[in-house]
Amino acid sequence: MNTPQDLLSIAGKTYSSRLLVGSGKYRDLAQTREATDAAGAEIITVAIRRVNIGQDPKAPNLLDVLPPSEYTILPNTAGCYTAKDAVYTLQMARELLGGRKLVKLEVLGDEKTLFPHMPETLIAAEALVKDGFDVMVYCSDDPIQAKLLEQIGCVAVMPLASLIGSGMGILNPWNLSLIIEQANVPVLVDAGVGTASDAAIAMELGCDGVLMNTAIAGAREPVRMARAMRLAVQAGREAFLAGRMPKRFAASPSSPMAGRLA
Repeated sequence: MNTPQDLLSIAGKTYSSRLLVGSGKYRDLAQTREATDAAGAEIITVAIRRVNIGQDPKAPNLLDVLPPSEYTILPNTAGCYTAKDAVYTLQMARELLGGRKLVKLEVLGDEKTLFPHMPETLIAAEALVKDGFDVMVYCSDDPIQAKLLEQIGCVAVMPLASLIGSGMGILNPWNLSLIIEQANVPVLVDAGVGTASDAAIAMELGCDGVLMNTAIAGAREPVRMARAMRLAVQAGREAFLAGRMPKRFAASPSSPMAGRLA
């Protein structure tokens, strides 16, 4: 029996993979491509302030190994601490990528925690939506803030699981569940995933996808970890769709007692 393909839809475009990956921190561009392919990712985030996609014609260009004809390149504003800087950075990215509208917004509060600065994030989100961008947005795991971003017109909300690059996993599954329950746009966990089980848990909670970079690039074997993350996201999604058994406070025998042999 064939089942309909379970696709992720963002800003009117569908994707077969629910694992989004970053493009930084790898040994070289060749490893970046190998890990990306092992992850099965179709959407690749690029920190415009840190990665060359044409800003410097003399430096290696990421787009030579991850061409926009094969992948959705998602420029992000990593390293921006004000709404003004974030908006300018994404306007520059739009020029470099031939007018593509899908972007990832993140406005950071400080260099130590890299926690989202939500007042500035809201200002930037509103400005970018008015300027015609399709905005995916990194945010705190606060259901109220996530709803405000959706109401502004963001096409996806991306609450952190824990601090960027920490590998601490999902620290507050209850808040994520509240965000998922109320959302009418995709919810993708962004930041804090450390290993495959973290990705599976995010998907089992009902997240539409997971974005990660350090969890793969920082592994002892990045390409192998990329494959593990691919499988974990797929398994977690299948488990969510299947519907887990209810938790009970008493044992329940696997084999029925009725009709047993004496």
